[in-house]
Amino acid sequence: TLLGEISRPGGPGTPGMLVKEVPLDAWGIKDIVFQLKAEAAPLFAVLGSKVGDKPTLTCLITEDLAQEKDWNAGHMIRDLAKHIQGGGGGQAFFATAGGKNADGMEAALDAARATFNAS
Repeated sequence: TLLGEISRPGGPGTPGMLVKEVPLDAWGIKDIVFQLKAEAAPLFAVLGSKVGDKPTLTCLITEDLAQEKDWNAGHMIRDLAKHIQGGGGGQAFFATAGGKNADGMEAALDAARATFNAS
């Protein structure tokens, strides 16, 4: 399960990271990230998907982590979306983006990992 794939470099109870590509549509991803938010806070999650050659990115940051790190999912997703030649936006805690360059997905996910690891 995705819950078991959350990385917590600082150990149990510290901020977790889940960054990966999943074979789901945007609605399925939204359901999953909100479930993970309830079960795995504090959490930084960026999930990518390619449905019909259309890449999408979803970013969720739990409220406590967003405040602690001064992160904003809406701002972050705009930067990540550049890798898939797209755009997006949303709220401070949840944002989505779509693009047209599925080949940029790995670069977007790598950028998300780098953001978490730099904090």
